[in-house]
Amino acid sequence: MNSSLRIDNLRSPLSGPFDLTVEAGTCLSVMGASGSGKSLFLRMVADLDPNEGEIWLGNVARSSLSAPDWRRQVIYVAAESGWWRDDVAAHFEPSQRPAAADLADRLGLPPELLGAQVARLSTGERQRLSLIRALVRNSPALLLDEPTAALDRDSIGKVEAVLRERMAAGTTLIMVTHDPSQSEHLAHQRVIMRDRKLEPAA
Repeated sequence: MNSSLRIDNLRSPLSGPFDLTVEAGTCLSVMGASGSGKSLFLRMVADLDPNEGEIWLGNVARSSLSAPDWRRQVIYVAAESGWWRDDVAAHFEPSQRPAAADLADRLGLPPELLGAQVARLSTGERQRLSLIRALVRNSPALLLDEPTAALDRDSIGKVEAVLRERMAAGTTLIMVTHDPSQSEHLAHQRVIMRDRKLEPAA
């Protein structure tokens, strides 16, 4: 499946309009001051907040899919993702657990965390496990809101290595980050959110 994302006149009373294309297997980074509308933009793309306009995933229009079906194809990973069960394992289908264990190892997490209680996880552990929860679903596109904000430099490098592999396999990323160096070396396109509108980064 062609996983390019084409955003056409995406807007709401609070933000936009947005017009851009993110090619398959590439990363668009979104930077900007806190409160400028970066997370709102991701939520609009994911169809979680009210919006108008159209988005295509390859040749598939968002309007042709139900909202849950769209979100299974274009997965949003919040800066602080929700957990609806007390234990981590309940958030993974049995068929996903071997891949989750492999990713946990690659991201520097001990395998026993997959059987831990969510309440006992650190912020950085929850952040990486939230990303793993999205990665094991093998969606064509990911919307990542500050996916490494709570991590140390070594852990950030491990996350970025996995994301590069996914892009090489065709996954498309839109990533909010406050780290200019991360934007510089991971993203293929860079934009800045100012007053809830996007402009090219200098």
